[in-house]
Amino acid sequence: MKNFYEYNLSDNLNKSLKGLRFNKPTEIQSKTIPIAINKQDILANAETGSGKTAAYLIPLIHQISTIGKVSGLILTPTRELAQQVSDVAKVLVGYKSNIDIALIVGGASMNNQLRQLKKRPKIIIGTPGRINDHLEKKSLNLSYFNFFVLDEADRMLDMGFEDQVERIIKFLPLKRQTLLFSATLPKEIIKLSSKYLHKPHRADVKENSVIKSQIKQKVVNTKTELKYDQLVNEITDRNGSILIFVKTKYSTEKLKKRLIKDTVKSSALHGNLRQNRRNRILEDFRKEKFRILIATDIASRGLDVPHIEHVINYDLPQVPEDFIHRIGRTARAGSVGEAVSFVTPNDTRMWKSIEKLLEKLKNPHKNNEYDNNNNNYSRPYSKKKNRTKSKSRKYFHSRVH
Repeated sequence: MKNFYEYNLSDNLNKSLKGLRFNKPTEIQSKTIPIAINKQDILANAETGSGKTAAYLIPLIHQISTIGKVSGLILTPTRELAQQVSDVAKVLVGYKSNIDIALIVGGASMNNQLRQLKKRPKIIIGTPGRINDHLEKKSLNLSYFNFFVLDEADRMLDMGFEDQVERIIKFLPLKRQTLLFSATLPKEIIKLSSKYLHKPHRADVKENSVIKSQIKQKVVNTKTELKYDQLVNEITDRNGSILIFVKTKYSTEKLKKRLIKDTVKSSALHGNLRQNRRNRILEDFRKEKFRILIATDIASRGLDVPHIEHVINYDLPQVPEDFIHRIGRTARAGSVGEAVSFVTPNDTRMWKSIEKLLEKLKNPHKNNEYDNNNNNYSRPYSKKKNRTKSKSRKYFHSRVH
């Protein structure tokens, strides 16, 4: 498929895609959108950065706009990702649309969520913990939600949410369309899909496609005390939007203030921001009111801004897998981009781990369905999976949902 117009989408959806500068579908979008529009279940093997968010939102919004009797529930493992999906959904439906969207995640006002749910929204985006809270309070009726999406399913299972997900599915109608997206396909995901998906269409994106050929990578070997001056040089030498990654919330604000002092207009995105402030920053960045955004890994999870031309790893991530998520923020929807990584002597060990992961992705295993070691979302807290059924489950529930 050469462009989105060939899908015969609704006029409003085509207008929104044009505004987002989405010209032609990514590989995962071309493999899923026409299938989903035809109401088939889908098991998709796709990573962050592949364009998977639009891959399920576009057919959902199209069905709501053209059929009417369609409502969608989208489950994500974290509230940060849920927020990003919600942001993209709102842009796709258009600001004058009558399609109500509810964001149901932990850490947000229950009263506000109750007001959203009373409007009987057509699209609900949420996390397992808070969705279950509303089901227990009987403030949420899922009996008419006939379009169901599990996003980052492998990560959701790693975080101990399997029981909560299955509890939610019991409240959904038996006659529904289900789309499951997962970066890897271990046997647990295959088992889950065989239980809840009906004759699913398999949509596989090559594992190394996230290491896109359109991304030019540059490594800057430096010292800690020289990083800032070299950052200014990199910014000065580049045109277009830039996303800068740092390790901590404190670092985002510190770097922003320093850049502004040097007359470099920028903004910071981190977990301590109020939701309305965060939304305003993202909206201004999408509208290109400023070109430099400084963010942490968690705050940027799911960030989908097509015009990001450069990603700068001012600080390396704490786990190698997050490097893939970071550079996946550029070269969106077939565009080109560049990733710049600052490496100090203290970063040598982490950089070697990142290089090892990159090499692995360039030469992936032929079949990852039953390869339990091939889990690109493994994180420090997911290594001891047995803990998720006891103490850690409570920890995940309070920290992430």
